[in-house]
Amino acid sequence: MSHFTISPEAVDHTTIPKGKLRSGDTIPMIGFGTFGSDHARPREVAEAVLTALSVGYRHLDCASVYRNEVTIGEILTEVLASGLIKREELWITSKVWNDKHGPGQVIASCEQSLKDLQLDYLDLYLVHWPFRNYHPPGCDKSSRSPDAHPYRHEEYMETWEQLEQLKQRGLVRNIGTSNMTIRKMELLLKDASHKPDCCELELHPHFQQPELFSYLQEHQIQPVGFSPLGSPNRPERDRDPGDTNPLEDPVILAIAAEHQIHPALVCLKWAVQRGQIPIPFSLNPRNIRSNLLAVTEDPLSQSELDMITGIDRNCRLIKGYVFLWETAQGWQELWDEPVM
Repeated sequence: MSHFTISPEAVDHTTIPKGKLRSGDTIPMIGFGTFGSDHARPREVAEAVLTALSVGYRHLDCASVYRNEVTIGEILTEVLASGLIKREELWITSKVWNDKHGPGQVIASCEQSLKDLQLDYLDLYLVHWPFRNYHPPGCDKSSRSPDAHPYRHEEYMETWEQLEQLKQRGLVRNIGTSNMTIRKMELLLKDASHKPDCCELELHPHFQQPELFSYLQEHQIQPVGFSPLGSPNRPERDRDPGDTNPLEDPVILAIAAEHQIHPALVCLKWAVQRGQIPIPFSLNPRNIRSNLLAVTEDPLSQSELDMITGIDRNCRLIKGYVFLWETAQGWQELWDEPVM
């Protein structure tokens, strides 16, 4: 018997903005992240997921490498058993990790995620990173795998073709990419039988990626933004002295004061109104609800949106040091940028 209940303070999930993918599926324009970084245990993340669903979220962003899909699956089973939320009302994303890109491994990894999440299908399945470069959990930014190497398109297509097979088999409804660049996307779009439906990438007011963002929109690929608040709790391996924090930006603070809300909510409003799907994460029930409520009421004005456009500092926070190969000169090589 399920003990799941809808919170009396729940946000009406039908008021959450929706986007439409090339497949015709509609996707909630805000998701709940499940990457607990290095500070949240699987059970804590699962309890946060339970809270999120009870207050109105219908979009969960999962991944095998987060090591919590089993506990999230237990929550999903309880929620669906209650009858209060139907499977077709949920949007569940998962991702294949770098060490599962080989022949047959992508399909096996997806099947394992489905088993762990206790689902018959995924709404979206992503290639988490466009490399097979593996790093051990908990390593620091100096870690280099002897097997790591630059992007190889033939390897990526071997991975992508397995995603296409998963879609053909009905195990996933949509497929997509993550942590890509325009150069890599151009190669994929040229060779793919099924074009990506979504691309997940770092997006926040201090890293707006305007060229890649526009490219995705032009090709009917829905941008999904991770670290929408600047990832203040990201691991040490993703921190550099020159990093900036959008939650401390004077423009964001001024807009927040005008609306009498937390600066984080300004970032989420901006994201949805811009056309990207933010994926915030929190363990705090009050923040979980307020993040969702923010995108259903009190929108930013066009002048406020323009002000935020003007504060882009091109500050990439998740640089990917641990995916570098031994001869790499800098993290920029991961992103097809000149090394400074």
